[in-house]
Amino acid sequence: MADTEEPQIYLLTPPNLDLGTFPDRLARLLDAEPVACLRLALATRDEDTILRAADAIRDVAHARDVALVIDTHVVLAERLGLDGVHLGDGVRSVRAARKALGADAIVGAFCGASRHDGMNAGEAGADYVSFGPVSAGALGDGTAAETDLFRWWSEMIELPVVAEGGLDAHAVHELAPLTDFFAFGEEIWAADDPVAALRALRATMT
Repeated sequence: MADTEEPQIYLLTPPNLDLGTFPDRLARLLDAEPVACLRLALATRDEDTILRAADAIRDVAHARDVALVIDTHVVLAERLGLDGVHLGDGVRSVRAARKALGADAIVGAFCGASRHDGMNAGEAGADYVSFGPVSAGALGDGTAAETDLFRWWSEMIELPVVAEGGLDAHAVHELAPLTDFFAFGEEIWAADDPVAALRALRATMT
């Protein structure tokens, strides 16, 4: 589906949030740069922590017309009034999430480096699939999603695709013509100036 248009930014939260400071950091970033979607992607499974984090950032995102999805937790997405869910198990949960959340919710699926899983997720009702990491790393099983996968997808499949994991300036430049979204997380938040870090990565897309 990717074309000559610049890919959109799909932003991930840090895995651990300081709720005293992060909402303001997020607001500054969203005010400075266009972001299409934000994913609450916490390392913890503690429900209370997740609820408090969602409450802290939901209004920041929605006030700026940025969709907010949550990793994995279909029930919490519905309860918290979020825009959808990002599923980490490929196709396996897509149909159930779509049934639970309805046609208007965003349902995304991480499919590692598997073309087969991506196609199946789309057939099951996913709104997008994400592939990654784009360089070998800890995301998923660590298998890198090669450039050829994104090239094939962009030529053959209409469903939007997200590149995530292991994104540096070289990878962003190479994949910009082939992906619809870049999912930036620690690539941005680990920097002293997240806005400058995002702008630097965006500059490599052209």
